[in-house]
Amino acid sequence: MMHYSYSNSQLLCEAAAITTIAAALPTPFYLYSRKTYLENYESIAAAFRNRPHRICYALKANSNLDILRDFAARGAGADVVSVGELKLALRAGIPASAIVFAGVGKRDDEIIAGLEADIRGLNVESEAELEVINDLARQRGVIARVALRVNPNIDIHGHPYISTGRSADKFGIELERVRSLMREVREFKHLKLAGLHSHIGSLITELAPYAEVGKVMARLAHQAIALGHELDYLDVGGGLGVIYENAIAVASNTEPVEGLALSPNNVAEQLMRPMADLKCDLIFEPGRALVATCGALVTRVLYIKHSGGKRFVVVDASMSDLIRPSLYNAHHQIVPVHLQRREREKCEIVGPVCESGDFFAKERELEKVERGELLAIMTAGAYGYSLSSNYNARPRPAEVIVEGKSYKISRPRQEVERVWE
Repeated sequence: MMHYSYSNSQLLCEAAAITTIAAALPTPFYLYSRKTYLENYESIAAAFRNRPHRICYALKANSNLDILRDFAARGAGADVVSVGELKLALRAGIPASAIVFAGVGKRDDEIIAGLEADIRGLNVESEAELEVINDLARQRGVIARVALRVNPNIDIHGHPYISTGRSADKFGIELERVRSLMREVREFKHLKLAGLHSHIGSLITELAPYAEVGKVMARLAHQAIALGHELDYLDVGGGLGVIYENAIAVASNTEPVEGLALSPNNVAEQLMRPMADLKCDLIFEPGRALVATCGALVTRVLYIKHSGGKRFVVVDASMSDLIRPSLYNAHHQIVPVHLQRREREKCEIVGPVCESGDFFAKERELEKVERGELLAIMTAGAYGYSLSSNYNARPRPAEVIVEGKSYKISRPRQEVERVWE
């Protein structure tokens, strides 16, 4: 559930009034509902309860340390794609034995960091990477646990930038080549085939791709076992889609459409059914599904501008704070923090950065707002702060975590002087 709602025309995060928080902090800032992301975690973890499993949170979605610590305390592992994420996961208290390291372009120092930390496995994306890992493990006198990342050529029918399981994508190893490598990997003296991995993309809104992944991974696992490999885990990726439209009911005659695009129970069933006779652990890697709905980017209206027959609402947040609309043409619901019940009008909601691509919404109907009023850009907990930048020498915004009526500044707004350090 998404714990944002209106009470007496004031938008609340859990039981805290956003206007109260904004009175104490400079805008823009990110707001996270702790209750929302914890409920999301429990819902997804419960879906896999009928078999040995590990929920490995994908840090790239949101690497806030307090959120990581909360997930670690509930038994989460981590899916990391850089040495920085690896160190963050360890610092948050996630055990190395619960960390898998993915990524198509791991540097030598990153592979070495994974070996030295003794993580659960390195998810390998090419034959060349296998050779490098074997050589680095040999130099250190260790056996590296690896999983072959399969590219099963499954199309999720989503945005091409976040589709990763088609044969034309840069990720993974083609299915037939994986079958060959499962034989050849035995010739590498410093590698152990600990698992198999597949991740076909993000924002998946159909069950069929998960059903196909389950079948492909089960077939490959049986083939690996027949070749004498003792598999520790099958990593089936994540990608569970989130609904971005109408997260908050603004009008009295509307209902919020919030949460996940698919039931975690249905997704788990599709993945687990073909694997019923396999004893190895199942790893599921949600990122967006855990944190997207917990977050909002709170921004203040700077100016109202009319030009070219359009009404521009200029706010103090920008593409440097939330790039998803510019990068993916992604939709985020945008609502007033204080409902005034004014006339609604189509407008362009834009930021101050010197790019025409610096926008949050185009031709969006919004209650008329005035200078100084607050807007909340909803469902911004995933790929918001983690994709933020210092473009135009703008400091990164604060991150605030709400629990009930109280809140804490989890990460303060970056000081301007730190931008160039």
